[in-house]
Amino acid sequence: GFPAMPPIWALGFHLCRWGYGSSNGTWQTVRAMRNYQIPQDGQWNDIDYMDGYRDFTLDSQKFASLPSLVEDLHKHGQHYVMILDPGISSTSPHGSYWPFDEGLRRGLFLNTTQGQPLIGQVWPGFTAFADFSNPDTHQWWLENLQRFHAHVPFDGLWIDMNEPSNFMDGSEDGCPPGELDNPPYTPAVLGDSLSAKTVCASAKQKVSVHYNLHNLYGLMEAKATASALIRIRGKRPFLISRSTFPSQGRYSGHWLGDNRSQWKDMAYSIPGLLSFSLFGVPLVGADICGFSGSTSEELCTRWMQLGAFYPFSRNHNTQNEKAQDPTVFSPAARTAMKDVLLTRYSLLPFLYTLFHRAHLQGDTVARPLFFEFPRDEATWELDRQFLWGQSLLVTPVLEPGVDSVTGYVPQGTWYDFYTGSSVNSSGEMLKMSAPLEHLNLHIREGSILPTQKPGTTTEATRGNPLRLIVALSSHATAWGDLFWDDGESLDTFEKGNYSYVVFNVTQNIFTSTVLHASTEATKVTVGTLSIFGVQKPPSKVLLNGQEKPFSYLDNQVLNVSDLGMSLSQGFSLQWL
Repeated sequence: GFPAMPPIWALGFHLCRWGYGSSNGTWQTVRAMRNYQIPQDGQWNDIDYMDGYRDFTLDSQKFASLPSLVEDLHKHGQHYVMILDPGISSTSPHGSYWPFDEGLRRGLFLNTTQGQPLIGQVWPGFTAFADFSNPDTHQWWLENLQRFHAHVPFDGLWIDMNEPSNFMDGSEDGCPPGELDNPPYTPAVLGDSLSAKTVCASAKQKVSVHYNLHNLYGLMEAKATASALIRIRGKRPFLISRSTFPSQGRYSGHWLGDNRSQWKDMAYSIPGLLSFSLFGVPLVGADICGFSGSTSEELCTRWMQLGAFYPFSRNHNTQNEKAQDPTVFSPAARTAMKDVLLTRYSLLPFLYTLFHRAHLQGDTVARPLFFEFPRDEATWELDRQFLWGQSLLVTPVLEPGVDSVTGYVPQGTWYDFYTGSSVNSSGEMLKMSAPLEHLNLHIREGSILPTQKPGTTTEATRGNPLRLIVALSSHATAWGDLFWDDGESLDTFEKGNYSYVVFNVTQNIFTSTVLHASTEATKVTVGTLSIFGVQKPPSKVLLNGQEKPFSYLDNQVLNVSDLGMSLSQGFSLQWL
């Protein structure tokens, strides 16, 4: 199937770290973000929220106020996501830890060849591993999540360690002799053994031996988790998974795993992003500013600029490293981070529409340049730039100590996203100014981008007026579209509860055509039209035949504001 449509809040900015230390420490960061009015939709916690690192538990000392924090997030239109691992602690006294007792009673764990639960070691110590190939495990997983949700009403889930990862090789007893664990050919894997840092290939699962299911573990867990979220919340599920397999995008997004706070790791995230786009997992991103190691202000600023254009945008940090959320840096860096997040939030209507296309027909969201310019050989190996959809070119700075960046600009006219000034390229590397507070963004000729006045959450942004940015082609034409719904309900497209609007420019006439309408669209107005590449100053502008005031700038940008048109009604605007 095609990738799932994410809820719109999944496309906001997310903040996380291992080692907030307490719910109050987590809350402090949330308050600091609000205080500086830096956009944030999701607050996350890593394993430190748990009691002894055990799934479905809460540290009643350090995280006692977590339910109140979650309530406060919801009050502010924000969301809460926490981590879960598939290794279930097996050492609690009988009767004191329901997830293990019940899983054991129902026979839901991976077994050894002897038919006993295979015991490995993960964060809580000795653990058994849930068998997600068994439908009964999905039911048990749901019940565990329901019980926890009644106490901490989380909105999304982050499933980790699901290769499955094991701190031991195989199990506490190693692995038995035999060709599943010692096949005639072992690929060049870690430790030259199939069981290195995972479970025995001979382990028994409901459907088959682990040998045949290993690569499917994360996918099967994602399927169980997505279905549980739907049952619990009745809305589109949001989850990200570390281990993935083809068709993963139907159930979850992905982050690129534990990276380091280094310039090369930031650069490598782009091929990672584009690869997962090709794998049909459009909701993907890397840990912004780096997970392990210590970031610098310059690296973190540049990474926040790049990360604001990851489809899944989350800043995440490890324990015992200094904080790296936007609030802890100098005013200049903090402002640069805030500005680029506001730019992301302004582009949410465009990004959301790209995700609709991915859901409808499998399009990529973050897109390699060669997808759009396959005949231009110079694009084939570009991995330091990427596009959003067909029309927005992102050229990030990926090295320290520079105030410019060189990027490839395919043949044609491109417009500076911020100013509307045009760049004509013959298909060449161009040097662009890139002071620390600036991320280069260019709009391709012939496209129309729906943008919106940004708020500090996706919920706050959604009610704001739209600004449609028209980038005229050399033939003075342009096209764009907008998919709009309530942002969270299940199957809105399938049920017809959505609006779809197409924008078109030809012969100096802009038209907005509503092809499908829903009540959501009546709540939004089109406020401004910015038309880039208008060759000569118009004498007048007509909105549905009525004259409107306008401004025309030397760089050939025509602005018409205060349109006040409901998105649910088509209109035309002509300049003469």
